[in-house]
Amino acid sequence: MNKRYSPNRRTFLRASGVAVALPLLESIGPRALAAAPVRRMVNICCTLGLYKDSWMPTTTGADYAATEYLEIINAHRDRYTLFSGLSHEEQTGRQAHNSEITWLTSTRHPGLDGFQNTISIDQAAANHLGYTTRFPSFVLGTATPQSQSYTDNGVMVPAETSPAALFKKLFIKGTPEEIARETQRLADGGSVLDNLKSQAARQSRSASAPDAEKLEAYFEAVRRAERELAEVAKWTDKPKPQVNEVPPIDVPDKADLIGRVRLLFKLIPLILQTDSSRVVNVMIQDHGVVPQVPGVTSDLHSLSHHGQDAAKITQLRTVEKELVRLFGDLMTELTATSDAQGPLIDQTAVLFGSNLGNASSHAAKDLPILVAGGGFAHGKHIAHEGGHDDPLCNLFVTLLRSMGMEVDAFGQSTGALRWS
Repeated sequence: MNKRYSPNRRTFLRASGVAVALPLLESIGPRALAAAPVRRMVNICCTLGLYKDSWMPTTTGADYAATEYLEIINAHRDRYTLFSGLSHEEQTGRQAHNSEITWLTSTRHPGLDGFQNTISIDQAAANHLGYTTRFPSFVLGTATPQSQSYTDNGVMVPAETSPAALFKKLFIKGTPEEIARETQRLADGGSVLDNLKSQAARQSRSASAPDAEKLEAYFEAVRRAERELAEVAKWTDKPKPQVNEVPPIDVPDKADLIGRVRLLFKLIPLILQTDSSRVVNVMIQDHGVVPQVPGVTSDLHSLSHHGQDAAKITQLRTVEKELVRLFGDLMTELTATSDAQGPLIDQTAVLFGSNLGNASSHAAKDLPILVAGGGFAHGKHIAHEGGHDDPLCNLFVTLLRSMGMEVDAFGQSTGALRWS
């Protein structure tokens, strides 16, 4: 007998009331029955950059010397890889900070006339996973509903800015009245789609060839919406996970940048551990006020445009060190928190960085990029050398593949970025 497989006496083929035991098949042994590995993605962007001299190492390889910022997270050094010399091409837009809306898409000339954004990597991953989880993705922001997540039609996915509301959505069971309203809302959505499809079908009978193509695209959008409504409806009857956590209280003051980021970061391990979603985006935004950080007297946007002023750089570093410290705390939580497959960090590819390589001049080149976890080989600083940056999208292809997607290209990619 194959010692690796001990058959269950209940393993039968049943038909017409007759039960026939299966032969001993290695393909249905414990290894085959094991759950497929869960893969997750977290993307975090500091939209006002990270001061390069305090972030980027001057040496490469495994023996790189940790910089001022990296010393803060050096305890996790063997769980992340640093990249330099990566960026997107043609990121000059209508406004100086427009590159933040294309950090996860790479679409050229953001904000200029005729600009249409494309799908972001998080939404590509969410589309691939679908409603495997209650929520295909979470899009979070520290100040406003603006986000870096875009659908395949180039429509921005609004960010959730309230940790309290997010916690309720995740873990608090609604009242019978709230559940009834949600059920009715889904039913109403289905009836509206039925009506729209019926009207469009009548139009298609006399449509020209170009109009017929537009209507077919419309029908596909309706069909997709119907499928999503059906998937959402399935989850309304399933109980939400229970967690032993005190619901967060929102930080109303935008000046408390650190407090707001901390609350959002604390929710990420809960989202992943309960398998409420496997894709999370966080956009750390410009709050337009002086952050409540000791020694800081100017708003972060002004500090990022330091013009090599030493006093401004000192304050900028003070704020950014707190943000890096929060990222380090998140790494600690993802390492300490486990599910059936082990530490969350081993199953979660975490992208941390910025759309600006030099915020003082709005330069979207040589971006600060870090990838942690996800089962990748880590512990090095990998620099693309030469006079021209490599496509950041090559890294995106690798990250999407780590999510189980069979992709050869994304955005401006020329291939997949490999390292060891």
